[in-house]
Amino acid sequence: METLSDLVVAEETVLEACGEVELPEMGLVQQVWETDPIPPDEIARRAADAVSDLPLDRIPDGGEVAVGAGSRGIANLSTIVGGVVEELQSRGYDPFVFPAMGSHGGATAEGQEEMLAELGVDEQTIGCEIRSSMDVVQIGTTPERDVPVVADANAAAADAILPVNRVKPHTDFDGTVESGLSKMLVIGMGKQRGAKIAHEWAVDWSFRNMIPEITGQLLEELPVVGGVAIVEDQHDDTDHIEGVPPAGFLDREAELLETAYDIMPKVPYEKLDVLVVDRQGKDVSGQGMDTNVIGRRPFAINEPGPEEPEIKRIYARSLTETTHGNAMGMGSADFVHRDIAADLDSSTTLINAITASTTRGVRLPPVVETDRAGLVAALSTLGVVGPDDARVLRATDTMRLDRLYASKALVEEARDRDDLRVLREPEPIAFEGGQFAAPTPHETE
Repeated sequence: METLSDLVVAEETVLEACGEVELPEMGLVQQVWETDPIPPDEIARRAADAVSDLPLDRIPDGGEVAVGAGSRGIANLSTIVGGVVEELQSRGYDPFVFPAMGSHGGATAEGQEEMLAELGVDEQTIGCEIRSSMDVVQIGTTPERDVPVVADANAAAADAILPVNRVKPHTDFDGTVESGLSKMLVIGMGKQRGAKIAHEWAVDWSFRNMIPEITGQLLEELPVVGGVAIVEDQHDDTDHIEGVPPAGFLDREAELLETAYDIMPKVPYEKLDVLVVDRQGKDVSGQGMDTNVIGRRPFAINEPGPEEPEIKRIYARSLTETTHGNAMGMGSADFVHRDIAADLDSSTTLINAITASTTRGVRLPPVVETDRAGLVAALSTLGVVGPDDARVLRATDTMRLDRLYASKALVEEARDRDDLRVLREPEPIAFEGGQFAAPTPHETE
């Protein structure tokens, strides 16, 4: 049986195989964004106001309200969920929170509750019960294809259901609605079984067609009183919170998605030779690295990939702590650091891949011992590219793209652009024991 040491290629071996590879000097650039986030002290009130905009008169006095929360790293999530819960309680209802996250958390009730807690959503913080279970009930089948439609058993038994989620571009497909309230109902609330059913049928049916149809059926069959939609800006700060009634789920969510596309963070260059990603994880993106940012979709589902950016090589360095070893999306990288292999939870990752019908995304790329080996290996497979011409970018992750280490060629381009600011001039890359000495970009001063 192979051990970690068997998988890791030593730096010496990589450097000997690659020969003389001169590394580019790296500077620091910052994207210039005009943002107007909601002030932190107003977020809970905005969440409460969003609840007030929903048709709560459908809920019986003292009725139970199932508030759905997911596994993504949404800014101010605990404050928003807490604001929703407090408003419901002030109106005499009995809310509880249930994990609406498909198969995440290892597809166990305990794992999903733990994921919520790590995102700040626990009973002490939000002031109500967390009711976590993987049990589902079937509420019907789709009209034409006879696809089973299932939902979290606790949520389905409540007097009302209220999902809370960020509206954003999805990593797997393009459609009028992508990640948001509708997808949370179909896949998140469907737990592992519902997520598996959805991804199996998406291979031929496509999420863009499936999610609207199943959402409509869920809204008819279950007591969904609406949802609280969140849109974040380029800095991943809370830009907008809105209560969306059931009748507006698809239409209003489509409008919010357009806004989310306009203000989502992106790599500021259309073409790169190498992108270094310091960390990936499920709290960053469903695919570890947002496919809309890296321009790659390693899926079995028949969906076209983004047209840009064009990135020749990707080197991924680590997993986030919150992802608990789930390395979904590591197959998008060309090389990975030994830390990813060391922290990889094969079972959790495979469960996610099987549920999502996408095994290509969890293929383990070549594993290198050091950052120097990873960067040299990536550059040496590009052809003849000199250090002054190499287009290399290093990012914290695909959510935090405000500050980026950039090679000399990219820094020179940045000087002539209004949307970029040069913070630090290029200098030789410093290593300590073969690892990058410089901190991750968003931690720079």
